[in-house]
Amino acid sequence: MSQHLATIQWKRNQAVFTDKRYSREHIWCFEGGAKVYASSSPDVVPIPYSNPTYVDPEGAFVASLSSCHMLWFLSCAAAKKFIVDSYLDHAVGLLAKNEQGKLAITVVRLRPQITFVGDNLPTPQQIEQLHHEAHQNCFLANSVKTEVIIETISSES
Repeated sequence: MSQHLATIQWKRNQAVFTDKRYSREHIWCFEGGAKVYASSSPDVVPIPYSNPTYVDPEGAFVASLSSCHMLWFLSCAAAKKFIVDSYLDHAVGLLAKNEQGKLAITVVRLRPQITFVGDNLPTPQQIEQLHHEAHQNCFLANSVKTEVIIETISSES
């Protein structure tokens, strides 16, 4: 078991607040010292109250699922003695109404492009099995109701 901490910092900075015309910019601070500048998505709260150059929670959610899957995939591939040379994922999350009529990230589509090198190259079936194992082990995928779809694109070098 482990515990994971994040500190979220936001300040009103003299905005009236009750008129809903306040900045949504805030900072995520993590245990190791990393800071991420965050804001609501401009798709949810209009500019200037959102900052499109900052990370929004929905994008961070998609990135977290993609990152967790990738880390497990790399671990599973290494255990099977396959050498992954590169891994690139253009993940997409869909914000839509769920079964209860509430807005939610209902689907996250992972689209990893993986390059393997060396003499021991996996077959397409082995790649699918690696993704299956990674998905089954991913802490975050095991923690959410969101459907996670993995569309594999693999290349060899």
